[in-house]
Amino acid sequence: MIPPANVDLKSNVGEPTATGLDFRNLPKPKEEVIVGVYKFRDQTGQYKASEMGSNWSTAVPQGLTTILIKSLEDSKWFIPIERENIGNLLNERQIIRTTRQEYSQNNQVTPLPPLLFAGIILEGGVISYDTNVLTGGAGARYFGIGGSTQYRQDRITVYLRAVSTNSGKILKTVYTSKTILSHAINASMFRYVDFERLMEAEVGITNNEPVHMAVTEAINKAVYMLILEGIQSKLWETESSEMAVADSLMKQYEQEIKLIDKQVVGKGEWEKGRRSTLSAGLAMTFNTMKGDFASSTMRPGGIGNVKYQFADYFNTYLAFGYQELGSKENYRSTYSIYEANLEYLVLPYNNFTPFFHGGAGLITDSNGPDKNPKFKVQFGGGLEYLASPAIGVRAFGTYHMGFDDDWDQLVSGKRDDHFLQVGLGLQFYFGKRQIK
Repeated sequence: MIPPANVDLKSNVGEPTATGLDFRNLPKPKEEVIVGVYKFRDQTGQYKASEMGSNWSTAVPQGLTTILIKSLEDSKWFIPIERENIGNLLNERQIIRTTRQEYSQNNQVTPLPPLLFAGIILEGGVISYDTNVLTGGAGARYFGIGGSTQYRQDRITVYLRAVSTNSGKILKTVYTSKTILSHAINASMFRYVDFERLMEAEVGITNNEPVHMAVTEAINKAVYMLILEGIQSKLWETESSEMAVADSLMKQYEQEIKLIDKQVVGKGEWEKGRRSTLSAGLAMTFNTMKGDFASSTMRPGGIGNVKYQFADYFNTYLAFGYQELGSKENYRSTYSIYEANLEYLVLPYNNFTPFFHGGAGLITDSNGPDKNPKFKVQFGGGLEYLASPAIGVRAFGTYHMGFDDDWDQLVSGKRDDHFLQVGLGLQFYFGKRQIK
C-alpha cells in the first residue's frame, strides 16, 4: 500500500511535547545545579500486550535515562553529568593517562582535570504501565453498509526523586501520569448489487499514540514539577529579575494542585469533573420506519434537546424535532416528535463516555389527515466525546415504539408501527464543568 501523501518518509528532528514546551516559560536559575543520573529505569517489568501469542518486546522504552538527561538539559536548570556509563568514562581517562606517560618526551605528564561531582542525584523510574484502563466502541450496519469505531486508553506513571549527596536526604519526590490513547475507525459495505454479483469494500484507519512520546511527556512534566517545587522549598533560586515570572508560575501550579485534589480517584480519567448542569443539543438523524408496508427506506430528520444534569450519572431532557418517515414507494410524510427522557452516563468523569436513554413522548403526522398526537415510548444509547469543555460530539441510536398501527395511514397486521433512528450531533454545555 502506498503511504498517504502527507507522510514524510525522511528523517526529521524529534517532535516536541506539550510539557517540553513548558520549559520555555521557566525563569532563569540563579545557578545551574549539577546532577547525576545513574539509572532511571523501567520498573514495571511488563511486556507488550499481544493477541497473537507471546511477545517479548517490553511495553516501556528502555532508554529512560537518556530521555531524562535530555529533559534536564532542555530545562536550563540542571547540568547533568555522566554516571550511567561511568565505567566507560573512567576507562577512557585511564587510557589517556597511560598514553601520555608512554609517549611523553620529557617525562612531564599533564594531569587530567578533575571530574565534576553531583550535589544531587536523581533517581526513580516508570513504575506503572496500565493497559486497557478504558476500552469501548460503537458500530452500526444497515443492509450490508456500516461502520464501527473502537478506542482504548492506557496509562503510564513516572516517579522522580532528588537525593542530596551530602546527607542522603530525599529532598523532593514528584510523580506524574500520562494517558495513552488509541482509536480505530472502520467502514465497510457488503451487499449483492445484482444476481450473483457481490460488492464488498472496506476502509479504516487506526491511530496509536507512540509510547515513547507519552513517556517523554511524563518525564518532562516531572522535571518541570521538580523545578517549581524546588523553588517553593528554597532548594534552588531564580535570578532576582525573574521573581515575577516564578511567582506567576507558582500560582498556576498551586491552582493545578487544588484542581487535582478535588478530583475523584477511581472514576475513570483525571478530568476536570463531570459535565456542566445545563446544555442544549442539535442532531441530524436518519430514520427507518417499520410499518405495514413491506419496502422500508431511510429518511432524514433533525432533533434538538435541552438537558438538565441533576446528578453525576443522570440527566433529564426534553427533545423535539421533525422526522421524515415512510416506505420506499407507497408512503412518505413528515412527523413532529416531542419527548421527555432520562439519560444515564456510564463515565461522567471522562471526556469519552457511553450513555443510555429512555422515556416517553408524542408523535404527530404533520401532513396526514389525522393530526392527533400519538403516544410512544423510546429507548436507546450512544457515545459522547467532549471535544472541549463546552462542546460534545454525540452518536446515538434510538428505537421508537408506538401503540397505534396507523402512523403510515394503513392498519394491517398485528404489530403497531415503530421506527429506528440513528443520529450524529453536537451538545453545547453552558458554564464550567462541575467539580465533585
